[in-house]
Amino acid sequence: MFTISDTKMAHNCAGFSRRDFLSIGSLGLGGFTLSQLLAAKAGAGPAAGLKPYVKDKSIVLLFLHGGPSQLETWDPKPDAPSGIRSMFGTVPTSLPGVHFGSHFPKMAKMANRLAIVRSFQSRNAGHTYGAVSTAGNPTKAAMSAIYARVAGTNHPVSGMPVNVQVLPEAVQPGIALGSNFETSALGSVTQGGELGPNYEAFNIAGYVSKGESRKGKDAKAGREGGANVMRDNMELRLEPERFMDRRQLLSQLDSLKRGAESSGTFEVLDRYQQQAFDVITKGVGEAFDLSKEDPRTVAQYDTSRLFRLEDVTRWHDMKRASNMLGHQMLMARRLCESGCGFVTVSDCGWDMHSNSNSPKNLGGMHFLGSQVDHAVAAFLEDVQARGLSDKILLVITGEMGRSPRINKDGGRDHHGNLTPLILAGGGLKMGQVIGQSDRYAEKPDSDAYGPENLMATIFHTVFDVAEMRLDPTIPRELASAVQDGRPIRELI
Repeated sequence: MFTISDTKMAHNCAGFSRRDFLSIGSLGLGGFTLSQLLAAKAGAGPAAGLKPYVKDKSIVLLFLHGGPSQLETWDPKPDAPSGIRSMFGTVPTSLPGVHFGSHFPKMAKMANRLAIVRSFQSRNAGHTYGAVSTAGNPTKAAMSAIYARVAGTNHPVSGMPVNVQVLPEAVQPGIALGSNFETSALGSVTQGGELGPNYEAFNIAGYVSKGESRKGKDAKAGREGGANVMRDNMELRLEPERFMDRRQLLSQLDSLKRGAESSGTFEVLDRYQQQAFDVITKGVGEAFDLSKEDPRTVAQYDTSRLFRLEDVTRWHDMKRASNMLGHQMLMARRLCESGCGFVTVSDCGWDMHSNSNSPKNLGGMHFLGSQVDHAVAAFLEDVQARGLSDKILLVITGEMGRSPRINKDGGRDHHGNLTPLILAGGGLKMGQVIGQSDRYAEKPDSDAYGPENLMATIFHTVFDVAEMRLDPTIPRELASAVQDGRPIRELI
């Protein structure tokens, strides 16, 4: 976090005044607003400043941590026996003969904009994400980290970090969410692997997950609920009258930046801190500030009214569940507009054994399913209205699926042979169901797709892989991981 402190502001009983600190998103400090950044980008061409093989497209990965049930989401098997078919019934979609679980009526009406992959399997039955450890990905890095390594860590025009993670804390600072085992999946879906921590997702909320390379007290505090990787603040102290003089403020910022460069400060800052500095000095902070958005749009995305947080987080397996997903998706759209190429949106709480750690009889679906339905529908409507449907590829999945048979507690257990996967937009072929599962939604009953195929689909969407071969700066092993994968053929 970059802090600007008013040296003469009176403190209150809490130790500081509300205006004592200005942080990311408070001001367009670099002289650019979000709209001006977009105008500058548009004026310089569709992929201004990007490497020639990096397409002007973005990925939004909505990751359902815990393992969503394929049967209660988008492959409900209404004709299967009781104890296997979706516990809550089905809803027809806009695609003839295709049904979703009953918690997804809004997405069902938009099925013509979706590609539902029913033969996808993560081949992973634990709380880590399979795409970081497949044979086609020798770097052991998350897809988002590979994207950052190939595209560059910051957008060349806007300064926006190209790989960003949006947790609930990013849209509601101070939200009291606990920590649980799902943080292992949270880390694996953004980890740098052999590429190193410089390419891990930039996390504006500052939550430290197990996959991030933070050690000692910071890592421990992060697991306990929110150490900020940017709390080693860069501080610029100003007299109060200088807040009123924009030119002097910008002059001070320039001086601070030059001083940091000449003193070698950046050499000892980690990538998160450097990116935080760039966010402020280049004025990108507004992209992270939902108060800059039309209030009507904010209201359309809002999911906080769907359920009370305390009704969900009292269950251990849902400690990091949140009702802020709608606003997380809105922030993801804003980040894509500002030059971010890969946004990972986290939605926790999907571990649904229905034992003493989660609601009986898959009761968590009433909260989480309905929230995803609302948030995704709002996102799809919004990006279409803005003409961004072909430029943003939405990917929805989790680390695994769920066992076909209901367990003794009325829940479902870990299952890696079939995993929910839905895609929307990105210029790919939508309005179709790809593949099929067997009668009991236990395994694919057609050609199976795995994480390596999803990774290849994403990389072929955001990169011109043929032209990428001409870049000698990309290590051969990494280039092979990007170029040689087989995309999901029905989408291309």
